[in-house]
Amino acid sequence: MRIRVQKFGGTSLSTPEARKHVLEHIQAARSEDCQLVVVVSAMGRQGEPYATDTLLGLIRQNGDQLPARERDLLMCCGEWISAANLCNLIQAEGIPAVVLTGGQAGIETNDAYGNAQIVSVQPKRILEHLDRGEVVIVAGFQGQTADHEFTTLGRGGSDTSATAIGGALKAEVVDIFTDVNGILTADPRIVEDARPLTRVSYAEICNMAHNGAKVIHPRAVEVAMQANVPVRVRSTFSKEEGTLVTNPDSLYGAEKRVEDRHVTGIAHFGNITQIQVPAAEGQYDLQLQVFKTMAQHSISVDFINVNPSGVVYTVFDHVAEKALDLLRGLGYKPTSLSGCAKVSVIGGGMNGVPGVMAKIVEALTEENIRILQSADSNTTIWCLVHGEDMVSAVRALHKSFQLHK
Repeated sequence: MRIRVQKFGGTSLSTPEARKHVLEHIQAARSEDCQLVVVVSAMGRQGEPYATDTLLGLIRQNGDQLPARERDLLMCCGEWISAANLCNLIQAEGIPAVVLTGGQAGIETNDAYGNAQIVSVQPKRILEHLDRGEVVIVAGFQGQTADHEFTTLGRGGSDTSATAIGGALKAEVVDIFTDVNGILTADPRIVEDARPLTRVSYAEICNMAHNGAKVIHPRAVEVAMQANVPVRVRSTFSKEEGTLVTNPDSLYGAEKRVEDRHVTGIAHFGNITQIQVPAAEGQYDLQLQVFKTMAQHSISVDFINVNPSGVVYTVFDHVAEKALDLLRGLGYKPTSLSGCAKVSVIGGGMNGVPGVMAKIVEALTEENIRILQSADSNTTIWCLVHGEDMVSAVRALHKSFQLHK
């Protein structure tokens, strides 16, 4: 039989009305003769009783000294509660269902507590329950080590659980249900005429997710891409198909291949600091010393530009002062610009097409927006701008590439 994986996030499970929609999606999949695996997150968000942040608040108010192993035990609880509650609702509808923890579902990880990496997925137990006609509910965001220790996969980990299980089962599709109806060309809070995308490639959505779009976790997309399993990003509160994420050369049912276009969407995020470190004449080890020091102190760097006169890169605002202090300790004289924003133009059809950068520069120049730094890849062009220009830049680029049409 066909296997389908559905993943429901915290907002999809937080209220009785939302859970009613979840049941409708489960029943719809079963009516299509699909064997069904349902991956769940903890119910609700911070402040609600069983949300992960609420559970963590229990220890933060009492010294926050819980070791990493025990912290993962605590963080697993929200998904267990969510899974058991959903199982009860499904059984009440006369549908046989069973709950598995991430480890019981076959997700083996390393022992990097709090941000564990999946080593393998052995879904033997899932398949046994599917063969019995049961809906298999899996607690997302978690796995187990080879020594049977509980681990969590980091924020967004339930998305990763779903695509990893989908890949292992060779599922026909993984449905990621959220509170928005698919992936849009830009953040609708900034661009009123942002439109939903019917189809995107793995590379496009991965870049959108890495650059500020928060609909799906980029790690989950990378897992899906490796397994070549299609993903649909859909709304829990709608019956619409949402956005299909797949290989551009793949077909899904009767669907056409991903349409050819230069630009797919505009993404953004703010609160970053640009750091410039000039090199003294004849100084050739500056780059090594700078980036080695950042790595040793777990400071993530981005937007890197290296040339004989020095290095330019960005860090998040909240670690900028630490980075600058480290550089000064090495004897360098860095300068910085805080409160910047990164605006990204993303599209699988840009590679080799002349004029895309010219169009970006023209659109921003017309709005008197200064480009502080830029970089590009096969599918993305990034521009660093002043934070106060971020909204205007997103709107200008969305309009320039006519993404509203």
